[in-house]
Amino acid sequence: MKIKLILSVTMFMGLFAAFHSARAEEKTAKLPVNENFHIYLLIGQSNMAGRGIVDPAANKPHPRVLKLDKKGNWVPATDPLHFDKPKIAGVGPGSGFGPVIADAYPDVTIGLIPAAVGGTPLSRWVKGGDLYERAVKLAKQNQKQGVIKGAIWHQGEGDSSNPKLYDTYQKRLSGMIVDLRTDLNEPDMPFVMGELGEFFMRPGVSTVNEALHGIAKAVPGTAVASSKELKAKGDQVHFNAAAEKEFGKRYAEQMLKLQKQAAEKK
Repeated sequence: MKIKLILSVTMFMGLFAAFHSARAEEKTAKLPVNENFHIYLLIGQSNMAGRGIVDPAANKPHPRVLKLDKKGNWVPATDPLHFDKPKIAGVGPGSGFGPVIADAYPDVTIGLIPAAVGGTPLSRWVKGGDLYERAVKLAKQNQKQGVIKGAIWHQGEGDSSNPKLYDTYQKRLSGMIVDLRTDLNEPDMPFVMGELGEFFMRPGVSTVNEALHGIAKAVPGTAVASSKELKAKGDQVHFNAAAEKEFGKRYAEQMLKLQKQAAEKK
């Protein structure tokens, strides 16, 4: 009797695993033709990766928004989008950004490449830095499947304590934007930057935010998403889930403005 029970449990577990394996395979999305698959890079540190608490009841993907998973497959964009730190990854601005962009372009599918990594300085995101090169590699690999339409950026917390870093932030990030566009062969790629949170208290916060606005004035095809009145999750470092989603909508608003301006120039 005990042997039969063990066999029954073993068979059940095998069927259970096979079922979930099949379900995982079903999640891999079928992509539209190249020109109807619009890809966006999500880059920066933890507030781009997202640390907002995920609500399982609301964690439903938009039917035309996909994310690149850690195996390189395009799957429905549920939270967390990022997997930089699986134990703490949560809701980020991409969760609000993707659906707004998809709704603005009803004939296309949106693909989000989640490349942000928490706790990282700008030095790792400039050309030659490991995270810059990784992001470029991911983008290039997927240019075969779709069209790179823009990048959204949130970083600066890691550079806001050292005057040598925040005083040179504008120059260094401006150079990165130029290099990124060159390496992806997208010279006019829209690039939207997000302000550091009003709640984040470090000496260089205002300088970093001023640098972002300086870039938006000096570098064509760039814009800034406001963090005004967006709340922290309690640690006074990371935006909460609601704030992250609202931030994503603000990123999308700026992205759509840049795309409209580019279209009007053609």
